[in-house]
Amino acid sequence: MSDFLWQAFATLLVIIDPFAVVPVYIGLTQHENAVTKRAIARKACLIGLILLVSFALVGEYLLKLLNISEDAFRIAGGFLLLLAAMEMVMARNIGFRASSEKEVGITAHGQDVAVYPLAIPFLAGPGAFTSIVILMGQAKSINTQAEIGVILLAISVLMITYMCLRLSNFIMAVLGNTGTDVLTRVFGIILAGLACQNIITGVSHFLRTA
Repeated sequence: MSDFLWQAFATLLVIIDPFAVVPVYIGLTQHENAVTKRAIARKACLIGLILLVSFALVGEYLLKLLNISEDAFRIAGGFLLLLAAMEMVMARNIGFRASSEKEVGITAHGQDVAVYPLAIPFLAGPGAFTSIVILMGQAKSINTQAEIGVILLAISVLMITYMCLRLSNFIMAVLGNTGTDVLTRVFGIILAGLACQNIITGVSHFLRTA
């Protein structure tokens, strides 16, 4: 079970990628005071956590309601994660970050930046939803402790994310834009491997049971 939990932790850490959220957070909160920045970071991580835990608990039932098999979801999720990995490696999401930073004034008056784009889609996006449903499906085949472990790991990753946001200025001073982009690309390569493994596992299991 320990091997599975390490894999689950790596998957959630890579797909949420706390370091990649830091530049966006700094851009969106650059005109806010320290108290407001802390409140935004806390709210974004709390919303992201609630969404991920909720999806972890009801995601499987939702799939059954829609008559979607675990193998089909694993394969589809693998392709979605692979697309996310390609964007991370090729840095295509940098353009979205740039546009978010330009919209600080509009967002500050018209939207809650803690909800969008921080909580959704950066912390709790399609990739994170897909990953946690797949992980909960795997955990269910092990034991109840593994299922609890996945939820605790999701909480841990969001806590790491919160600390990264709180230390955002220090992290950017140490890593800079170049360091952040390098980490994002490395995480993207790891995520691509995990995505391919999900596809292979889903296909092989489907062929064995077909």
